[in-house]
Order: sequence, then C-alpha cells, then structure tokens
Amino acid sequence: MTPGFPARRRGSLGRPGEDTVEESRFPWRDAVSESTAGVLQRPARAALTALGTVLGVGAFVAVLGLTATAASQIDGRFSRLAATEVTVHDVAREHTEFEPLAFPDDADERVERLNGVEHAGVLWPVQLDRDQQVASAPAADTGVGGQIQVVAASSGAVEAAEPVLRQGRLFDHWHDRTRQRVALLGTGTASRLGITTLETQPAIFIGEQAFTVIGIVGDVRRRPDLLLSVLVPRSTAQQLWGTPKEGADMLVSTRIGAAQQVAREAPTALRPDHPEYLQAVPPPDPRGLRSGVNQDLGQLFLLLAGVCLVIGTVGIANTTLVAVMERTGEIGLRRALGARSRHVLIQFLTESAVLGTLGGIIGTSLGVLAVVGVAVARDWTPVVQPGTVIAAPVIGLATGLLAGLYPAWRAARIQPVEALRR
Repeated sequence: MTPGFPARRRGSLGRPGEDTVEESRFPWRDAVSESTAGVLQRPARAALTALGTVLGVGAFVAVLGLTATAASQIDGRFSRLAATEVTVHDVAREHTEFEPLAFPDDADERVERLNGVEHAGVLWPVQLDRDQQVASAPAADTGVGGQIQVVAASSGAVEAAEPVLRQGRLFDHWHDRTRQRVALLGTGTASRLGITTLETQPAIFIGEQAFTVIGIVGDVRRRPDLLLSVLVPRSTAQQLWGTPKEGADMLVSTRIGAAQQVAREAPTALRPDHPEYLQAVPPPDPRGLRSGVNQDLGQLFLLLAGVCLVIGTVGIANTTLVAVMERTGEIGLRRALGARSRHVLIQFLTESAVLGTLGGIIGTSLGVLAVVGVAVARDWTPVVQPGTVIAAPVIGLATGLLAGLYPAWRAARIQPVEALRR
C-alpha cells in the first residue's frame, strides 16, 4: 500500500492463489491534509499567492458595505427640513405673456389653509436699475452695496424659511399689508453695510428709498441664500419696483408626511382658473436617491473589485504553475508510488481552493474593517449585509478553483518516468 494513498483490494484476473492487485485511492480528508501541508511549507509564497484574492474579496465586501452604508445615510440626511419643504414656481410666462405674476395677492392665506401646511409665502429677487444700489447712507457709492441682492418676500415666506434672529424682529402680515418700508438683513450683509446694532434704529438705502432695519438674521434653516440678501415686504417691493420680471416662487413648509399632498393641491388652491400657471416641486423620494447611489457606487467599485479578482486569479494560477514545475520530482515520485493522474489533479486543485478560501476569509475581514473604519471616520452607521459576508469566502473559493484548473491539469499530465529523470 502506498503511503498517503490508502489502497483497496480488488480481485486478480490471474490464476487462483496469485497476489491481488492493489488500487490506490485518495480520500478527500487526505487531499485536504496534503494540500494544507503543501501550503504551510511555503508560507511566503502562499501569502503572496493569496494576496490577489484578499484584495479582490476585500474590495468586493467593502464595495457592497460602503454602498449600503452610503444609501442608509441618505435616509438620515433626508431630514425633517428637506422632507417638509415644497417650492411652487411661477411658470405663467410659458403659457401667456399677459400674466406678469401668477400668484394672487392672498397667496399666503390660500396655501396656509391647506391641511398640513405650516407656513407659506411668495418671494422673488428684485431687479434693480444699474444706478440703484444698497447702501448705508444716501447717495453713497462705495461699490459694496451694489453687489447685495434685494429679495421681495411676504411675511409667510420669511416664516417658512425658519430664520434665527440675532437682533430685532421679523416683519409680519401688518408690515406687508400696509406696505411698510422695513428690511431684514443677514449678519453678513449687516457687516458689509457697517450695521452692528439696532439700538440706533439704523436705515439702509436702496437707490433713493430709505428702509428701516428692524431685524438682523443670524441663520435660516431654509434658503440660506437669504442670508446674503436684503429682505423687504412683498407689497412694498411691488409698489416701488413693480412685479417680478422673471417670475416668482413660493416657499411652503409642511408637517411631516404632507409635502406630497400639498404639492398636488397647491396649484389649484392658488389659481383654480389656471393651475397650469404654477408648478409645485415636492421633496425628492429618498428611495430614488438611494437607488441612484447604489447604481453609481456599485458600478464603479464592483468594476474595481472585479479587476482585483482577476489579478488574484492570475496570481494564483501563475504561482501554482510555478509550483508544479518546481515539484515535478515530487509528482513523479507520487505517481511511481501509486498515485493516479486524478489524485494529482485533486491535490493541486485543493491547494488552490485552500489558498482562495483563506484569501476570501482574510479579504472579508479586511473589507468589513474598511467599512467600519470609514463609517467611524465619517460618523456614520456601518451597514454590511450578512449575505455579503457569507458569499465573500465562497467567491474566494471559486476564484482559487478557477485559477488552479490549468496548473492542476498540467501536473496531472506529467508522466512518472519523465518526472524522475529530471
């Protein structure tokens, strides 16, 4: 019986009394044991051989984990503010040139009567003439104020932006209804105009028109561009500069879950005669955003993972083929002692599978650690699907088997006589 290849007896074809012929066999337990020993005898080569699989499987796990983690962050970032904001655009000019402003005078009240609406108001950027600019003194020509945008806003629009006051107060419906010449400034705009306090009741000048500054806004939770503007009541702006030349918008804040319904109802509530003059834009669906992130990140990084797996497959195949050439004498000895071609094939395939599986396990661990590390660094919640962790070592095993097919076939074709001559 050949060592390492247990034999089973079979009947002789000769005369009774002749010795029986023994046929070698190679159980899977022995195949795994021999292959593991062959791998451990050359640890440096085994590590380099498995490195490609480690990188490929690690990239695969990291790709899917980071994609799932990024997708989950969309739900977190799709905050209450984004989920409760509706914008209504004036598109009347696309239908008729005889409608300067599609929003009626009582637009705020009409939309605020809808169920789920908290605040709503109309706003638009005022188009000033070239000789008109914003200044802190009459007839000032500093070249600074001319770059400041003036925004006409109803009191409802100011409330819908959810401003955080630094000083003073907001203008309200009374200021809007009575066309008061008052203004709100962002902190940046106030600093540019040299206004630091409201105790002296400062005024600014828009062209030749004086406006009393009644409030300085430190922050807004919606429409941050308003911090760089001067806000004046809508009715005052219409009286001084007319209707907007490029249309207006309405900013609507809603309760959670009401945004989609409000977006469908707002155009009809504002203009039941011509709802097509107004276009409501609801907040985006987070599921669509998640799908987009999955597609973009998945395609990019799965390509990278595929390249790494190909590199790993080629690396294992190359190293295994070199090992076959170096172990030609060993293969010849095994064949001379009774090993068959399929036994040699099984041994080298098993060695490749062992290396691929080890690379898959290590790569899975590194991929999970990469996902956790990125999530911790970005203060995210790491998400790794259990199916990914289970499938990754199997991918490593398949990679090892695929890479070992040709070298194992070459080893199985080596004839014992030729091998022992070398």
